[in-house]
Amino acid sequence: MIKVLIADDQDLVRIGLQALVESEEGLTLVGEAADGLAAVEVARRERPDVVLMDVRMPGVDGIEATRRIVADPELSGTRVIVLTTFELDEYVFDALRHGASGFLTKDTRPAELLRAIRLVAEGEALLSPSVTRRVVQEFATRPSRVPRPHPRLGTLTDREREVVGLVGEGLSNEEIAERLVVSPATARTHVSRAMVKLSARDRAQLVVFAYQSGLVQS
Repeated sequence: MIKVLIADDQDLVRIGLQALVESEEGLTLVGEAADGLAAVEVARRERPDVVLMDVRMPGVDGIEATRRIVADPELSGTRVIVLTTFELDEYVFDALRHGASGFLTKDTRPAELLRAIRLVAEGEALLSPSVTRRVVQEFATRPSRVPRPHPRLGTLTDREREVVGLVGEGLSNEEIAERLVVSPATARTHVSRAMVKLSARDRAQLVVFAYQSGLVQS
């Protein structure tokens, strides 16, 4: 059973998400919160598998709440999906940088949202390639940006660095395999090894590392 926590300051949104989660077999709602601080408190108490986190909330916003949840060693098994109103929300990159496993727009279809919850609960990152490229490039390629290589970047092989760069572009394992002319299993192995070496929580963190380390060609 996948435990879900909903954090949104709009009553109608919470009610809608609650109805969706409770109608799906294999999912259970373990709590709701109307602000970021409450979301962190409920997360620490209920240990959800997935948090659906709104960005703009009173007091502690969704970005800070995400940071606190991800930083808590007691919540190492909790994943956060950030909900945004617009695809190019200026907060999305910060959400990924602070440990969110991905993001969805609030007009996402119910079936896609339910699939996203299951994917993230299984440890996958929820990153739409096209949206990820636009959002991350928007903020990672600003003139003031200075590459900050990951301290363990030197432990990667040349091929693993190349693969991390392709993950940063939003490519799936299958697309990476096609680009490098290798099997999907080989691409998956390179991604997994890179995640271990960089201590990446999930694939979303690899995207951030790739941009911060200058592995993605803008």
